[in-house]
Amino acid sequence: MQAVIIAAGESSRFWPLNEKHKTLTKICGRPLIEFLIEDLRKTGLKNIVVVQGPKRDIEKELKDKKTKYAIQKNPTGTGDALLAAEKFIKDDQFFLFNAEQQNIKNRLELILKEFRKTKNELIVVGSPTRTPWIFGVLKIENGKVVEVVEKPTEGKEPSNLKIVGDYFLPKKFLSHLKKIPSHPYSLIKAISLYAKENPVGLVRIKEETLSLKYPWHLFPILEARLTGTDFKTKIARTAKIGKNVVISGRIVVSDNVRIGPNTVIQGPGYIGQDCEIGASNVLRGPFDLEGGVKTGAFMEIKHSLVGENTHFHSGYLGDSLIGPDCRFGAGLVTANRRLDRKNISTEVKGEEIDTGSTYFGAVVGNRSQFGVQVGVMPGVLVGRDCTVWPGTIVFENIPDNTTWK
Repeated sequence: MQAVIIAAGESSRFWPLNEKHKTLTKICGRPLIEFLIEDLRKTGLKNIVVVQGPKRDIEKELKDKKTKYAIQKNPTGTGDALLAAEKFIKDDQFFLFNAEQQNIKNRLELILKEFRKTKNELIVVGSPTRTPWIFGVLKIENGKVVEVVEKPTEGKEPSNLKIVGDYFLPKKFLSHLKKIPSHPYSLIKAISLYAKENPVGLVRIKEETLSLKYPWHLFPILEARLTGTDFKTKIARTAKIGKNVVISGRIVVSDNVRIGPNTVIQGPGYIGQDCEIGASNVLRGPFDLEGGVKTGAFMEIKHSLVGENTHFHSGYLGDSLIGPDCRFGAGLVTANRRLDRKNISTEVKGEEIDTGSTYFGAVVGNRSQFGVQVGVMPGVLVGRDCTVWPGTIVFENIPDNTTWK
C-alpha cells in the first residue's frame, strides 16, 4: 500500500523554530520526518509520497530519491495538502500521516487488524488527551466515529479522544474532500461528512500520542528517542575525552568530539559530531547537542535540545530549546521554574498557552546572539536573528530580527 505524509504547513505555532518545517528539527543528528519514513519502510510501506511546501525544504534536506514529492502551493490545511498528492495515489486504499508521527509500527498493525475485522474503508486513530480543546476530538456512538469536532469549547468536548495523525483512507474519500471549501480543517470536516454516509472505524490508543504543535512538544519526543530500545551507549573512537570525566547512563558521543577535563555527563544524552565541551561542564539528561556545538568552561546544560553550531561561554541552560548557529556570552541563565511552582505559560500567536509543565526555560530561534550576563525568564520565546544586549533580563517574547536592551 501507499503512504502519504503531510509536511507542508508553515508551522506557525512552532515559532521561533519554524524557519524550516518543524519536522526538519534534528534529534540525534536526524530530522524527525526521517525517522517516520524509516519506520514506514521497515513495515513494508515503500511507496511514500511527501507533501511539502513551495520552498521544497523537505526534499532539499532529505535528498531521498526513493520518495515522491508533491507540493502544496499555499498553506491552506491538511485537506488541500492531501489533494496535492492525488496524482500520486494509485491504490484503492492508502495511509495518511502527519509528518511528526513517531513509532508508528504498532498503530499500523492495529489499523490493519481493524480493517480485516470490520472491513471499514476509513479508519482513524484516537488517543486520550488531557487538553482536548486544542485538538480535533472524536464523537463516538456505538463504537463508531460519527463526527470530529475541531477545538471544542473547554468543558463541552464530545470525548477525551483526540484524533491522531494516522489515517487509513479509501481513494474515494478524495471526492468527499473536494466538496469541502478550502479551510485549515477541511480534512476533519470531510471525515465528518463521510461518516454521515459510511461507517468510520476507530483504533483506540491507551496512552496519549506525541504531538508537535508547539516547540515544547519536542521535549517528550526527545525523551522517547533517548530512552528507546534503539538508543544505546556509543563512544566514537575519534572522540577525545579529558581527565576525570565522569559518564553515566546511556550516552552517544559522536566522531571528533572533544570533552574537557572534570566534566560530568549524566545520560541519556546525545553529543553530535565535532562538538567541543569545555572543562568542568555538567550535562544532565535527557539532552541533545547537535553537531558543532561548543561550550566554554563551567557550563551546565540540563534537559535541553541545542541546534547545530551553537556556542556557549558559561552559565546555565535548563529545559530549553535552542536553534542552530546561536551565540551566548558568559553568565547566561535560563530560569526554568516559577517561584510559585505553577505551570508555565507563554504567548503564541497572541494567545496565552499553558505549556502543562512546571519546568520550561527558553526557546531561542536560529542565529540569535546574547551578550554577557543575560537572564531569560521561564517560557520566554526569542525570535530568529535577535541580539540581546549584555546585562539584560528578558521577561517577554522578542520578535524576529530585534535588538533588545
